Amino acid sequence: MKTIYLDNNATTMVAPEVLEEMLPYFRDLYGNPSSIHTFGGQVAKKIAEAREKAASLLGAEPDEIVFTSCGTESDNAAILSALSVNPGKNHIVTSRVEHPAVKVLCERLAAKGYRVTELPVDSDGMIDMDAYRRFLTPDTAVVSIMWANNETGVIFPVEEMASIAKERGIMFHTDAVQAAGKIPINMKNNEIDMLSISGHKLHAQKGIGILYIRKGTSFSPFLIGGHQEKGRRGGTENVPGIIGLGKACELAYLNLERENNYVKSLRDRLENALLKKIPRCKVNGHRQNRLPNTTNMSFESVEGESILLLLDQYGICASSGSACTSGSIQPSHVLRAMGVPYTMIHGSVRFSLSIYNTEEEIDFVIDVMPKIIERLRQMSPYWRHEQEACSSV
Repeated sequence: MKTIYLDNNATTMVAPEVLEEMLPYFRDLYGNPSSIHTFGGQVAKKIAEAREKAASLLGAEPDEIVFTSCGTESDNAAILSALSVNPGKNHIVTSRVEHPAVKVLCERLAAKGYRVTELPVDSDGMIDMDAYRRFLTPDTAVVSIMWANNETGVIFPVEEMASIAKERGIMFHTDAVQAAGKIPINMKNNEIDMLSISGHKLHAQKGIGILYIRKGTSFSPFLIGGHQEKGRRGGTENVPGIIGLGKACELAYLNLERENNYVKSLRDRLENALLKKIPRCKVNGHRQNRLPNTTNMSFESVEGESILLLLDQYGICASSGSACTSGSIQPSHVLRAMGVPYTMIHGSVRFSLSIYNTEEEIDFVIDVMPKIIERLRQMSPYWRHEQEACSSV
């Protein structure tokens, strides 16, 4: 049975070109890039090339790129650094819909005495900008707002928010893990201080990430050790990972137009067909202001986990929200913050596409999904009771 993979916000396949770029550095070119000999020096040169490719994707300078192990490390390093370099301030502003990499860290910091303000969102998942302006205080050390939400794909106005923070002397960090490679980013055109990326979200491998640190930004290292990354992140470099991520950034830059045309057309094809074929379903999140690859849909009176299990029987991979919280029985904190009704929130499914998906795959999902929803609704006492009530009127 063929696998139809529509869970790309959880992770992506490693692009064939990325794998090819990495392989020599597992086998033949295994030198330490910090070594003085030529064998290690050629590896250091390749890391420098990867740094340039990553900088190009972001419209940044190469020396503003710090390689990390993942997006979570980058998020943690940015927020903890901002608090460290602003010792007189103990206020953090974030949102109610952040990824656990930020949300759980802020909860831990709140338990240690920091004051954390979580910005609300409206029913479309959009940030309340008036509330944002009100919540910034002289005591605010850092604002951390994701560029695009991992569950709904909703894009936040982080560039505007960074400018507002800058006017008040407040550091601004954004988790751009879902945005990078899907929408254009140019760090020369904004005032964001720090930005996080995870390689496995843009067809690189797991275990590698980036923290962008704007030149001139005060920074306190999260990992202390050697001189690597100009003293901003100690530890021997993940050479194959860095080189693979560099290639993935290069490919992402070349595929931006395809992402925003071809992938978006597939997403809209899927979404519009399901809305037409399946009664009592809705899209969660702003319909226009979102990533081109993501749709989060709720189906009334069914359980999202049951939908996913039946999809899996057809070889279709999707999710009910963040992969980092898939073990939780609680409904999505993102959809709760948006006020999605109880009868809808439990029946939510996220489909997230990539350039490797095809029209044939999407049409197969369009054929299968109505059958799955109908089957589950016939098993639902709530749905049967409602249908019987309607027919008796």
